[in-house]
Amino acid sequence: MMRANLPRRRLLQGAAAAAGGALLPIHAGAQAAPRFAVGASDFLIDGKPFQIRCGEMHFARVPREYWGHRLKAIKAMGLNTVCAYLFWNYHEWREGKFDWSGQRDAVEFCRLAQQEGLWVILRPGPYACAEWEMGGLPWWLLKKNPGDAFLRTRDPAFIDPARRYLREVGRVLGPMQVTQGGPILMVQVENEYGFFGEDLDYMRVLRQALLDARFDVPLFQCNPTNAVAKTHLAGMLSVANFGSDPAGGFKALAAVQQAPLMCGEYYSGWFDTWGNPHRRGDNTSAVVDIQAMLKANGSFSLYMAHGGTTFGLWGGCDRPFRPDTTSYDYDAPISEAGWMGSKFNAYREGMRPFLAAGEVLPEAPARNPVMSIDAFALSESAPVLANLPSRAIKAVSPEPIEQYDISRGLVAYRVQLPAGPAGLLAAAKVRDLAWVYIDGKLAGTMDTRHRRFSVAVPARSKPVTVEILLYTIARVNFGLEVHDRKGLHGPVTFTAKGGAAQAVENWEIRAIDFDADGVLPPLSFKRGRAKGPAFWRGGFEASRQADTFLDMSSWGQGIVWINGRCLGRYWSIGPTQTMYLPGPWIRKGRNEIVVLDLTGPRSARIAGLTEPILDQLNPELDLARPPSTVKPALEGVAPAQAGEFAPGGATQDVMFAAPVKGRQFCLESLSAFDGKQYAAVAEISLLGKDGKTINQQSWTIAYASSEELKKEDGSALNAINGQASDHWHTAFSGGAGHPHQLIIDLGAQVEVAGVRYTPRQGADGVTGRIKQYRMYVADKLVRE
Repeated sequence: MMRANLPRRRLLQGAAAAAGGALLPIHAGAQAAPRFAVGASDFLIDGKPFQIRCGEMHFARVPREYWGHRLKAIKAMGLNTVCAYLFWNYHEWREGKFDWSGQRDAVEFCRLAQQEGLWVILRPGPYACAEWEMGGLPWWLLKKNPGDAFLRTRDPAFIDPARRYLREVGRVLGPMQVTQGGPILMVQVENEYGFFGEDLDYMRVLRQALLDARFDVPLFQCNPTNAVAKTHLAGMLSVANFGSDPAGGFKALAAVQQAPLMCGEYYSGWFDTWGNPHRRGDNTSAVVDIQAMLKANGSFSLYMAHGGTTFGLWGGCDRPFRPDTTSYDYDAPISEAGWMGSKFNAYREGMRPFLAAGEVLPEAPARNPVMSIDAFALSESAPVLANLPSRAIKAVSPEPIEQYDISRGLVAYRVQLPAGPAGLLAAAKVRDLAWVYIDGKLAGTMDTRHRRFSVAVPARSKPVTVEILLYTIARVNFGLEVHDRKGLHGPVTFTAKGGAAQAVENWEIRAIDFDADGVLPPLSFKRGRAKGPAFWRGGFEASRQADTFLDMSSWGQGIVWINGRCLGRYWSIGPTQTMYLPGPWIRKGRNEIVVLDLTGPRSARIAGLTEPILDQLNPELDLARPPSTVKPALEGVAPAQAGEFAPGGATQDVMFAAPVKGRQFCLESLSAFDGKQYAAVAEISLLGKDGKTINQQSWTIAYASSEELKKEDGSALNAINGQASDHWHTAFSGGAGHPHQLIIDLGAQVEVAGVRYTPRQGADGVTGRIKQYRMYVADKLVRE
């Protein structure tokens, strides 16, 4: 231990000197539990140094029947601790009604972890992120302050329910703390708040809420490396989240505290979003980083050790609007179905030299049985619009669905449109996808991904019925965009060519609310193929229970249920083409499958495969949209700033000589540090005169000179999604060289005083880091 501690102590001394004095030790005050404590340089169990080798696993994403199997695998990989998120909305979907039973039994998960010889780190929120619906925040909060951005603030509309929730968490899980004989060593306060805000009093309030909930083990907070200092509180442990550069992460921690070094999230892979390539993590570099952390006497938690599956309708959405796939495989060392392969073995062997004296790794558990299922037909269908509830909500102008106490699902809007000339029917906002019918005939679609909130309406010689079927996919789980109010937002207007916009009013609204667990409504099935959005029903016989992967590649977009249990969402655009079906959820004998398909299947058949399909993209199957003719229009526009970025991967702030107003922003790359033809950006934020970042909630990509969408996920949206771990990258083949332009539409005119630029992350040899640049701000920087 002395050899490992030596460079860490030097690091602390250097940081203290840089800070202009001694650092306050975290272990001062109420940071010690009878068995577990945070020391000056080590975590301590019974007074002896303890390196935390932790892995994240979300019990909500793993069938309860398999919790024990996955925990055995985590132990066998070389980990001694499991990290567990709680998702507030999973336990309180309807305000005041808590559920800790069955799949939600967090106490039983902790008991099983302890039984397997694992400690537990608890992350109760109230905000989690985790690619989970609304980041774990309950949808009903959005009813409290309509239109306001109040979540994750000290506004009583948020903080009072959050306190109540944390009291409930303490009631249920307090007895599982190490101070009371349980496995919980530490509890996290909020999650990555430095990504979101700077109100230290907000963090103090939540820390006190956990203390009031009778948590007496050490409390901690986590932030990405570049935000560690932003919300650090004296006396509360900070840990850093990163997927590379452990030395940089640990240096940031040493600069703010005298405490053990820990990575709160080390990224073993990454999550997938619909329509983008499957993500993978590199085994070799990960093992190098893990060993570097252990050599520095550091601790870590792998995010994820086992990702699992976001069953039901719990999947979240990346900003500005990129819904996450149902598979949460994450390219983790333990796969979605609990399989262990080369990554598992590489991690296991990488950790083996750092085991404690006398520690022996158990053998990995065997794979659970897998079976194929012969293709079967779904021969009955029930059109969605013919199976809506009879009760209708009357509204002059549509409001977000939360105001009608609708949580999520399918919402149908009906209105009469008088006779008149052709024109454009437009809503203020549509969240998320909508199909517009005029007298039963499809007129077009609305799509929040592209801010397409209007459809063309032909001339009418008599009044017509307009019916809009809206599908809520998922609420955004990251950033200010968590204020993701769903539905058709008024005012809705009709504008004839050359005329003024006229309000379209007096709507009838009917909804199929899928509620917490994706409950199916009463449906009237008939044999035959329905047209348009419909539910489909069929089944298969099973002689045994074994895992399988339902092949949904011939279907369009929607949701699957088995024996009444919501399995999750599918979308033929990929990259995921299968749905993991755990063996315990299959009945011996007859099994019923119901599929909601909003665009119609190409073949209404399903088979069960023995392996998943996680990396097949079909962009041609997406909702139709007109081809883009947008080009940059920078001629005659004076740059707001021009210069060179600093080399390396550090985030850089560039302030303009004077603030500039405009609706669009352009970053133009003139050269790259590696001399190659590519440009890449991890993240772009704009700064106001106060130096704070400008709200990105309404941002969209207006133009990108090219995107790499085959070899990796280099889509332009990555530059404005708040995730520094991914990036926009220009095309590897077929794309031109410099200059490259990325143009962002800000949704409204704003005053920009500067730019916060995060280069592509990774080792120094990564392609695309921009050297010379120009930046523009104007009302219009593109033309069609």
